[in-house]
Amino acid sequence: MDSLRTMKCIPCSGAEPPLTEAESTRLLEQTPGWEIVERGDGIQRLERVFKFRNFAQALDFTNRVGALAEAEGHHPAILTQWGRVTVTWWTHKIKGLHQNDFVMAIKTDALAADQ
Repeated sequence: MDSLRTMKCIPCSGAEPPLTEAESTRLLEQTPGWEIVERGDGIQRLERVFKFRNFAQALDFTNRVGALAEAEGHHPAILTQWGRVTVTWWTHKIKGLHQNDFVMAIKTDALAADQ
């Protein structure tokens, strides 16, 4: 499998099954700092908290993640708070994790590195 850093987010038709636990675990190894979480609805999500010095930096990062999401056509849940932003990726169409979520996690990390 190619490195997530070189991959592009590809449109998901919804016919694909969510990743297996083994596939998710393998991809998670390429996304340090991210964790797989499951809410009460049983849907697995990829989540990370990013920390900032103030609200303005957190908001700027949120806007940059939003622009990335629009450009890629794949949208996360974003919680912006004073000094922190929680980004959660999952693929709504398949109600679970897809390779795209891990690709977007790497792209999100790149945005944070530029902050």
